[in-house]
Amino acid sequence: MIMQVLYQNKKVWGEWLNMILNKNLLKEIELKKILTDINSGNKTWQQEDQTHLVQSMMLHIGSLDSELRDNLIYGSFYELIHEKNLLEHSLLTELLEESLNNLLCKGIEESESDLVFTRTFTSLLIALILFRDNADDFLSQQKIADCKDKVLAYLAAEKDVRGYVPVKGWAHSVAHMADAIDELVKNPKLNKASYSEIVSALYNVVLQENHAFIHNEDERILVPIFTMLEHGLEEQEIIRLLQELPATLKVKKEQLDVQHHRILVFNCKSFVKSFYIQTNGKPKFAALHKCIEACLDAL
Repeated sequence: MIMQVLYQNKKVWGEWLNMILNKNLLKEIELKKILTDINSGNKTWQQEDQTHLVQSMMLHIGSLDSELRDNLIYGSFYELIHEKNLLEHSLLTELLEESLNNLLCKGIEESESDLVFTRTFTSLLIALILFRDNADDFLSQQKIADCKDKVLAYLAAEKDVRGYVPVKGWAHSVAHMADAIDELVKNPKLNKASYSEIVSALYNVVLQENHAFIHNEDERILVPIFTMLEHGLEEQEIIRLLQELPATLKVKKEQLDVQHHRILVFNCKSFVKSFYIQTNGKPKFAALHKCIEACLDAL
């Protein structure tokens, strides 16, 4: 009877199954010790059950222990995937599935909860897997398209755009997702017709009015934009958005209170100023630079 109820409720069944599986994975303190030993050279990856260890890293990817989360878990993923290429393509594909389907939007409906760390460090893992695919070509074109859809859906839904969170460390959802998008737009299997959609999604992030970007978010957002410009994005797509920006801010001024309007203007100016600096003196961006200058004068 109990099993019948579980099968009838997929959410309950999923939570019950995860509880059973997670019970056998390493606790934070155990994982931290093993990763510290590996990091210090006292142990090697080959001495450990790598699949079990990676699964435990996924379980704690958003740990509130910044040493474990930033340096040990992410640092280990960086070494395993980016530097040494030690994980099988099949495992990386599974990790990408888990990231996109279960972790990337975990707690997205909550307001500034600690689950933001799970989402943002999942973004960094996605960036690493896409980097490896750009080098080794093991993901299908359909998987890349699916990744694009889910990444943009997450970007539109993410409202917690805090940078550094006191005590708990870096959340930095915008910067981390920009890193993932940069690897995505470098992928030759991505349909370049998606560039316009991606630019609009990044632009909409700049237009948020609840949190001032003071941790170089504007510069990180520009990285994938410049990558797309190098890979065939028409400058006119950017020019159109910049030409519309002053009018957009005027409309927003009528809709927002003073504080939120000031945040919005600050974010937009920071973004346009960074864009101005990075296109200055580059002949191939002369027309774009002129438009950026006109936009800045109008703000």
